Amino acid sequence: MLFAEGSPAEGLCADGITVAYDRRRVLDGTSLTVRPGIVTGLAGPSGCGKSTLARVLAMLLRPAAGRLTVDGTEVRRWRHRADLRTRVALIFQQPRLAVDPRFTLLDVIVEPLLAAGRPAADAIAHGERLADEMGLTADLLTRRPHEVSDGQLQRACVARALALRPRYVICDEMTTMLDASTQAHLVARLESYRQETGAGVLAVTHDTDLLARWCEAGAVHHLPAPDGTSPVR
Repeated sequence: MLFAEGSPAEGLCADGITVAYDRRRVLDGTSLTVRPGIVTGLAGPSGCGKSTLARVLAMLLRPAAGRLTVDGTEVRRWRHRADLRTRVALIFQQPRLAVDPRFTLLDVIVEPLLAAGRPAADAIAHGERLADEMGLTADLLTRRPHEVSDGQLQRACVARALALRPRYVICDEMTTMLDASTQAHLVARLESYRQETGAGVLAVTHDTDLLARWCEAGAVHHLPAPDGTSPVR
């Protein structure tokens, strides 16, 4: 189990989370808290449930047991809590599986803004500003996913994740497929966002060097290997 100290009233808190696939328990009573303003790390070997826990925290997967709270408010009606869901953004490892292939990069970025009811002109202007902050040039914004690199598409996905200014950002192996310069740029952008807004960040990765550089001291948690053995730290 993973336990975080501090008041449960503030933070993205998973308590006693259990998830099973085909009767095999991937998570068994796991608990973790992401605090505002802090970079928390989540590590562990392949198959230990890191991505599963990320999806639970992002309210994309309902656990078989356990409790999830967002700043003290318990998530009960998982399909109908848009007010809570927009407080949490999830950045996936594989950007090509996370976007509509028919969208342009600008469409990808403005999608959550339009879904939240922002006027189209305002959403586009805001999307273009976000794209510029992510280092995406204007000519890239009219291209579709198959016309850009993984790094360019992931930059658009990070811009999309920040569009609604979430209080918590979950990065699920977001830099695994990227070159070092793109990785550094995305981490720096998220750091700027965290410092600007006081958002909490969960860095899910097997990259121990990245966790050592990015996370707060003592804020890296390890999930056990699937067979129950202790993970390599």
